Amino acid sequence: MMQYKVAVLGCGGRSAAHLDAYRYALRGRVVAVCDRHPEKVGPVAGKYGVNAYTDAATMLRRERPDLLHIVTAPGDRVGLLTLAQEHGVPACTVEKPVATGVRDWRQLEALAARATTKFAVCHQFRWHADVQRLRQALESGRLGRLRMLDLSAGFNIAGQGTHILNYGMSMNSDVPVVRVFGAAGGANGLHDAVHPAPDSTVGHLAFANGVHALWVCGPPALRCGNPEIAWQHVRIAAYAEHGHVLWEEFGRWEILGRDGLEHGAFGGMDTWMQNNLRAQARFHEAMFTWLEDDRQPAGTNLRQALHEWKVVLALYASALWRQPVELAAFDPPDDLLEQLARALGAPAEAR
Repeated sequence: MMQYKVAVLGCGGRSAAHLDAYRYALRGRVVAVCDRHPEKVGPVAGKYGVNAYTDAATMLRRERPDLLHIVTAPGDRVGLLTLAQEHGVPACTVEKPVATGVRDWRQLEALAARATTKFAVCHQFRWHADVQRLRQALESGRLGRLRMLDLSAGFNIAGQGTHILNYGMSMNSDVPVVRVFGAAGGANGLHDAVHPAPDSTVGHLAFANGVHALWVCGPPALRCGNPEIAWQHVRIAAYAEHGHVLWEEFGRWEILGRDGLEHGAFGGMDTWMQNNLRAQARFHEAMFTWLEDDRQPAGTNLRQALHEWKVVLALYASALWRQPVELAAFDPPDDLLEQLARALGAPAEAR
C-alpha cells in the first residue's frame, strides 16, 4: 500500500484533532508541521514525532509533501493556497470557510481557474456515519422526491453557515443554488477577527432542481444542543414526499418514512470525537484516492466551496437590496461587507 506524505500548516487549537485523524488514514503519514509561532509548533512536532518548521515555503521545499493540510484562520487562504500551487503540491485541503469577503473570493476564483493542485475544503462530516445513513435513505428513493431542506446553526454564517450549507447540499446531490433571498441583523459579529459576519442571518435558497431551503444562522437558530453552548446547535433536516431525515450534531438522528421510524443519538462527547476522527480519516482517504485515480471527493472541491461562499455573499446583498438575488447574474461589489456593516450600524473600526 502506498503511503502519502502529509504536511500540516497551522498548530493552533484545531490542529490536534486533524493530526489525530491521520492515525486512522492508513495511506497517509504526517511528516512535518509548520506554524510561524515557535512556541506552538515545537510542542506539536514533539508530540507527533514529526519535523517542525516556522516557514511554510521552507517546509514545502524540503519535505515535498503529497498533501498539504492547512489549519489556519480564513484570512490567510489566498496566500497559502497560492503557495501550495507555486510549489507544485499535488493536493491540498483547507479548513472552512474558504473566504471571508469579496476580494479574497475573487482571488480564489482566479486561482481555481488555473490550479493544477487538487484543492478541497475539509467538510469531513460528509463522511460521518450518521450523515451518510441519512443521505443513503434519500438517494434510495424510498422517501420519494426531496422537497425542502431546513439548515440551522448557532454560530454566525461565517463560523458555521458554510458547514451546514455543504452538508445540506449533500442531501440534494450537490445541485447548485440559483437564487437567494435573505436578511441579516446585528453588527457585533463583524468585530470577529476570524469569522467576521452579521450576528444572525436568515435565508431562503432555491436550487436548480426546484428544491428549496431555509438557512438560519446565529441566535434565531433552533436550540437543539446544550442551551449554554451556541456551537452545539447544528442541525440539518430534509423533507421528501413520503418522509424526512434529521441530524442534530450534538443530539440525535432520525429517518421517518412509510416503513416506520429509525433513530439514534449522538452518544456523548467521547463518541462524538471518535466519529469525528473517523469521518475526518475517510475524507483524507478520499483525497488519497483523488491523487491515485482522479476520483474527486464529492462536494468538497474548491469550485463548490467558492459557489457556497458566493451564496453567502448573495445573502448579504439580498439583505442590503431587500430583494432576491439570482446567482448567475450576481457580481458582488468589492465593498459589499463594508456596505453591510454600515447598514447594520457597525462602528467605523469594525468595518
